[in-house]
Amino acid sequence: MNKTIRLIWMGALVLALASVTAQAQRTRSVQTSDGPNANNNTTPPPAAPQTITVKYEGGVFGYNKKMDGTINFDDANNRLLFRNKNQQEIFSIPYNSVVSAFADVKSKRPIAADVLGRVSLVTMPALLIKKKFRYLTLQYNDPDTQLSGTTSFKMENADILASALYTLAQKASLKQRGDVYVKQRKDESTSQKTSP
Repeated sequence: MNKTIRLIWMGALVLALASVTAQAQRTRSVQTSDGPNANNNTTPPPAAPQTITVKYEGGVFGYNKKMDGTINFDDANNRLLFRNKNQQEIFSIPYNSVVSAFADVKSKRPIAADVLGRVSLVTMPALLIKKKFRYLTLQYNDPDTQLSGTTSFKMENADILASALYTLAQKASLKQRGDVYVKQRKDESTSQKTSP
């Protein structure tokens, strides 16, 4: 009897894996644009709200712990401000020190699916579950403190991420290069020609 039940479970597992494989091999349409975010004739995303709920993932010197909180576009002081969940000001990054910004998407297995997949052979299909996490990643170089680094904030969804990235790029005077926004360096040769 035990062998029969085991064979039934193995058969169900094989069928489940076969259906997942068949779905993964479906045909996909081909994009004719240069990339997924090509802005050839599309409108820019709407302006981001002044306050966005995020999870700080690290990168700013002295703030190593992950924290839930909000980022705020503090236009009065020309900076991106991070506040913790108690609305205490933790750190800020001046707009003029942002060197580049981009939207990053990572596919990860949620912890619950990872634990469930390791329990037994029957729950192994849980290892196939993945979730997309979206991050706003910034590189900065602060001329006042001479600190530079890379930091990231986990965002709720793709729409908020796109609008936050576009709004920050506008406020920090960044130019788009593909999917990344960068600050263009001032040409040193032009400045030398103008000086006597």
